[in-house]
Order: sequence, then structure tokens, then C-alpha cells
Amino acid sequence: MPDGRMNRRGEATRQRLLDAAEKLFAAKGFHGVTVRAIAKDADADPALVAYYFGGKRELFDAVLMRRADILNQIRVAELDACEADAGPGGPSVEKIIKAFTHPMLERSANGGPGWKNYFALVAQITNSPEWGGAVMTKYFDPIATRFLNAIKKTKPDWRDEDIYWSYHFLSGALVLTFAETGRIDNLSGGLCRSSDIASVHERLPKFIAAGFERLQRAD
Repeated sequence: MPDGRMNRRGEATRQRLLDAAEKLFAAKGFHGVTVRAIAKDADADPALVAYYFGGKRELFDAVLMRRADILNQIRVAELDACEADAGPGGPSVEKIIKAFTHPMLERSANGGPGWKNYFALVAQITNSPEWGGAVMTKYFDPIATRFLNAIKKTKPDWRDEDIYWSYHFLSGALVLTFAETGRIDNLSGGLCRSSDIASVHERLPKFIAAGFERLQRAD
């Protein structure tokens, strides 16, 4: 078999393993999934997990990195465009929040099951003391810092402490959004749906921007 064809088959197998791991980790967590279960879901030999990734932990890291790299590049581009399109006073806080959250919300709504699984996994590990701090630092701190710097630049007189707390609350809102628990469906009697990401995107930036601004008031 020509090398190019073998390489394509190998890459296809590798991607199936990543997709299967992403789905199963999102559903059951890291400790609830075996290498054998991942390989079965991917229709692959379990030995290929070690061959392509080294082990389950390395596969877990590869799952997180695959979409984080794509997502963070898009978020940086949207934040750059937001600042470039603004007037002399800089963009509004709401527009900065919208630029930061739009790539995630858009892909959750329209990116297919792979992105849904990824965001569910991120929501799960963000809430985990075992994984949350280390994983967020490794994959998402640079883009979070980029976002925070944009806020500080447009609001140089704002208190840093309350900017960081506001970001903390924004992170919590995103985690709950991506978990899609269905709780709001029950509370609202079906008026609202946790899977309605378009409605989240319409409301979340306004809500969070108001929170940022309210915390900065002295009273």
C-alpha cells in the first residue's frame, strides 16, 4: 500500500479515537472510561491508543488540545477585530464579552456533536478540583488573559479585583450553559431550553456586561 494511503488511514483511525474519547470522557469522565471502551467505540485495536498517544492520560490531553487550539485562535481573531473596529474610546465591555463568547456559543450551537461533546467535557472538568485548575491554566489561561487585558484597556480606571471576580462569574455562566442540564427547561415549564444556545448568546453578554459595570460602582 502506498505510504500516502497508509498515512491517510492512520490519521483517520487517530481521529476516530479522538472522537470516541471525547464523547466518552464527556459522558463518563476520565476515570469512568477505559481504553478498551474508547477503542471499541472507535472500531480500533486498543493497542493503537498507546501507539498514537502513549496512554489514556495522553489521549485525554490530545482531546483537549485538538479543539482548544482551534477555538483560541478564533477567539483571539475576534477580540483583535473587536478592538480594531472600535472608535477612539475602545469597544464597549459588552462587545468585548460578545467577541470572547461568540466562538464558543456559535460552535456549540452549530458545530455538530463533536463540539457539543467537547464543551460538555470542558464544563465537567472545570467543575472538578482534580482537573479544573491545571487544565484551565494549560489550555485557556492565555486567551483569558487576552480578554481581561481588553477589558482593562477599555476601562483603565476599573478595579482589577472586581474585573477578575466578574470573569470568574462569567466562567461559571459558561460552564452551566455548556452543561445543558435541562434545569431551566423544568423551572420555566418549557418556556426556556438549556439547549437554546442562540437565546444564551443574545442575553449572556448583556447580563455579564451589566455585572462587570455594577461591581465597579462604589455603592
